[in-house]
Amino acid sequence: MLASRTLLSKQTLAVLSRQPACFVHHGDHGNWGNTNIAVVFSGCGWWDGTDVHEGVYTMYHLSRNGARFQIFAPNQQQMHVMDHMKKQPGSGENRNMMMESSRFSHGQGMMQMQDLSKLDVNSFDAVIFPGGQGVTKNLSSFVKDGKDCKLQSDVERVLKDFHRSRKPIGLASMAPVLACRVLPSIEVTMGYERDENTRWGNWPHTSMVQAVKSMGASHNVREPYEAYVDEKNKVVSTPSFMWETDYHYHYIFDGIGNMVKHVMRMSTK
Repeated sequence: MLASRTLLSKQTLAVLSRQPACFVHHGDHGNWGNTNIAVVFSGCGWWDGTDVHEGVYTMYHLSRNGARFQIFAPNQQQMHVMDHMKKQPGSGENRNMMMESSRFSHGQGMMQMQDLSKLDVNSFDAVIFPGGQGVTKNLSSFVKDGKDCKLQSDVERVLKDFHRSRKPIGLASMAPVLACRVLPSIEVTMGYERDENTRWGNWPHTSMVQAVKSMGASHNVREPYEAYVDEKNKVVSTPSFMWETDYHYHYIFDGIGNMVKHVMRMSTK
């Protein structure tokens, strides 16, 4: 009997040793694959959609912490297409948010990218909105209307559904604008409240902090590598690229990692 058990243990270890690491790693919050997170994109690229780094860092940290995730985006045209070299709109071109966001999927196409209109709160444990100018141009009218902006209809529905269901909401860089517009009296961070230039970077979007305050939100100063947790409302935010830096991207990586870990923690409660 002992010999049989020893042989079985060796066979089990041999099978596990041949599996991808993801099947062995359980993450910091529960067994791998037990938490299902919706991630909402607005295109592809900081100036007219979802920031590439914020989107990829979000997916990396979800994977590293043992979550499954599904990408969503509105099946609509984005506001405009920006030339990311010249930082100005291109002429006579427009693109679909869902098609642009599918650039984040890795060879899985329609299996990983879905129309935001199909996002059902009952199928997910949490939702995360990475940042980028698409938040202010495509997911809302903030770039035109400021604090009085309107949200894309499915974005508003999703935020209200998750909040009503007491499920966590993760927000990076500019994304708190969306939640602050439709969820009452939440607490967020978008980094610093004044632009303090240093040799490490600067904070060029502080006017947005004043906008979320005028929407009734409470703002908390945090560094780019930190996250702020509103435990009452289950809202987690991180400044990420509200802080502009030439090469200190590891701070953004760490901040999104902290946001994801808190979202995962609250998803298991």
